[in-house]
Amino acid sequence: MEETFLQKLQRVKLSDICHIFLFAAAFPIALVYKRFRRNMWLLCDNKNEARDNGYWLFKYICEQHPEQDVVYAISKKSPDYDKVKNLGKVVNYGTLKHWILYLSAEKNISSQKGGKPNAAVCYVMEVNRIIKNTRIFLQHGIIKDDMPFLHYKNTMMRMFVCSTKRETDFVKEKYGYPDGYVKQLGLCRFDNLHDSKTVPRQILLMPTWRNWIAAPTSASDEIEDVSDFRNTEYFRAWSEFLSSERLKKILKDNNLKMIFYPHRDMQKFIGYFNVNNECITVAAWPEYDVQTLLKESEYLITDFSSIAMDFAYMKKRLMYYQFDYEDFRHGQYPEGYFSYEKDGFGKVCYNLNDALDEFECAVSDKFKNPEKYISRQNEFFDLYDANNCERNYKAIKEL
Repeated sequence: MEETFLQKLQRVKLSDICHIFLFAAAFPIALVYKRFRRNMWLLCDNKNEARDNGYWLFKYICEQHPEQDVVYAISKKSPDYDKVKNLGKVVNYGTLKHWILYLSAEKNISSQKGGKPNAAVCYVMEVNRIIKNTRIFLQHGIIKDDMPFLHYKNTMMRMFVCSTKRETDFVKEKYGYPDGYVKQLGLCRFDNLHDSKTVPRQILLMPTWRNWIAAPTSASDEIEDVSDFRNTEYFRAWSEFLSSERLKKILKDNNLKMIFYPHRDMQKFIGYFNVNNECITVAAWPEYDVQTLLKESEYLITDFSSIAMDFAYMKKRLMYYQFDYEDFRHGQYPEGYFSYEKDGFGKVCYNLNDALDEFECAVSDKFKNPEKYISRQNEFFDLYDANNCERNYKAIKEL
């Protein structure tokens, strides 16, 4: 569901207005500063963490190409701040200095569309060509759906990284980028998936976010009442799953450990889930790292999350539990080229009994991945190596 201007306006905060003044102060300084750092690249992921493609590319550049002037933007309050600082140059996210570097950088590189000093202010400046800088989108995951906010008219980004041929062809055809802007290079974080060591009997339950719940606007009412999180279908369905006596028995009888780790945009609701099961850990950010959980876990249960792509990339078994398929399509992302039924890497379940049946089946099979899904994985991931960071670096360098 593409948001109207009014709905976007409802997301604007007082802090966004304050950033207009930071931009105004930084602009004249940047005009001079950029003369002294003509080849500087600015990288980032999310404000509060360094765990995605931006971090892995930054790490690669610092270690393999120290001659490249590169800075990583991250909040000083982030638990990952010291990790990045020990690699190379950093700047405190959202500060005046961040604005100066953003306006001075030869290349602005991020795994997030909102990876910039202030997403709201920068969006207006970039799309209206007030700021004319070179922006590279490393991506946060492999695109399956039509995501209007990533269409060229809504980003004006110079390079858009894709990972598979099907994804690349879809973005080229649907998203409106000029020729040569969309490149199949692979996600930088995939380089770190080739040495995964599975922890036996560890199950990962990781549902994605719901836009109309996590960041409600007037449009949310078209789907459901979100005034009380406990009344949402998302809460009811996952609570029912986690508190199921049948699930409890399967986990206990097979000595399984399940980790429930909702998407970071749903983490603020984690306190609502009262799980009375010693076999289930309700995991909170930042104590748990997504990629580590994916690499360690033997089996994944998710809904629509693109992290299923990372899991499938490692050729492991997974399941989709999509109890709110129609609402998700209406309220979040329209369907793209990827059909979960025809293209997915695991069974698609739409109700609790089917989901528990499939989970019990996977346990009985000792999580062996069926040939049907191995074949889909092999066909889909036509770019499969540990050279993703290198390809991204070279492509950015050539711009």
